Amino acid sequence: MAKAGKRIRAAREAFAGKENLSVADAVALVKSNAKSKFDETIEIAMNLGVDPRHADQMVRGTVNLPNGTGKSVRVAVFARGDKADEAKKAGADIVGAEDLMEIVQSDFDRCIATPDMMPIVGRLGKVLGPRNLMPNPKIGTVTVDVAEAVTAAKGGQVQFKAEKAGVIHAGIGKASFDAKKLEENLLAFVDAVQKAKPSGAKGTYLKKVALSSTMGPGVSVDVASATGN
Repeated sequence: MAKAGKRIRAAREAFAGKENLSVADAVALVKSNAKSKFDETIEIAMNLGVDPRHADQMVRGTVNLPNGTGKSVRVAVFARGDKADEAKKAGADIVGAEDLMEIVQSDFDRCIATPDMMPIVGRLGKVLGPRNLMPNPKIGTVTVDVAEAVTAAKGGQVQFKAEKAGVIHAGIGKASFDAKKLEENLLAFVDAVQKAKPSGAKGTYLKKVALSSTMGPGVSVDVASATGN
């Protein structure tokens, strides 16, 4: 416990007085202080000038990070016949139709369905909804091209959705990643969120960007640097 306390104090000292850093400096700071025994996830948080309670201010989408997430993603697919075969060949971890209802409580990170399966999947809303796993055509998880969707999910595609306070957060890589790769992933993520700006957004859309690691403090990132301006 004493060692953990010492590490936390050292990290806080390293972050003290530092804010609105460039992307490169923020990544370097967070990466150098991610010293846990496991490979910490580098996480981004963005404060947006939206109220997601209004339909025309909801921010939601996906982004294919250029250097992946470093995370092994388990994918479940609701499909029948040829589409089920396509999903298996693409590397889906769990594939089925009605039988998936019995194993939907199992551990997976992404749920994909063909349109004809949605009447079945819809009945699982109370299970999938709270886990943010309900397939949605707007983010490409309700699709006839299940192979492409599985490949994207396995290849580093990240989903994002604004929470009640207008905050979006996601993992954009691991502390073991080369700094340049983390920078590229951060810029790609911010760009995707910018492009997802809803029609109802008023005033300043991108208010704040912050970067942290799983067990470390966070630091604010200069918005102009994060947007490439």
